[in-house]
Amino acid sequence: MKRQEVGRLGERLAAKFLRRRGYHIIETNFRCRGGEIDIIARQRDCLVFIEVRTRSSSSFGSPEESITQAKRSRLIFTALTYISSHNKLPEQWRIDVVAVEVDAQGQAKRIELIENAVEGVS
Repeated sequence: MKRQEVGRLGERLAAKFLRRRGYHIIETNFRCRGGEIDIIARQRDCLVFIEVRTRSSSSFGSPEESITQAKRSRLIFTALTYISSHNKLPEQWRIDVVAVEVDAQGQAKRIELIENAVEGVS
């Protein structure tokens, strides 16, 4: 599987996983000048920005280990851009990560939700 295919598969698996846990998905692949957020959802009274990291091999570490400080900064910037450009959003918000590992056939081996994965937000 190509890298982009692995990423798209991971996002689909993550969305299904989140829905089963009571997240209401508002938007996917929100882009702005500063970056992209894979999934924007609502969980109870909280707006949740979700970064999905997918790996088909552990050669380069786990999915969650791939989030650099620069990526964290872009996620915060993009979340703030989204908040400033939309009305009637919950006051509380956070950034979560969904780590997805798939096998060579595209089957999920592990899906893990890490809440508040990016510190320093509301």
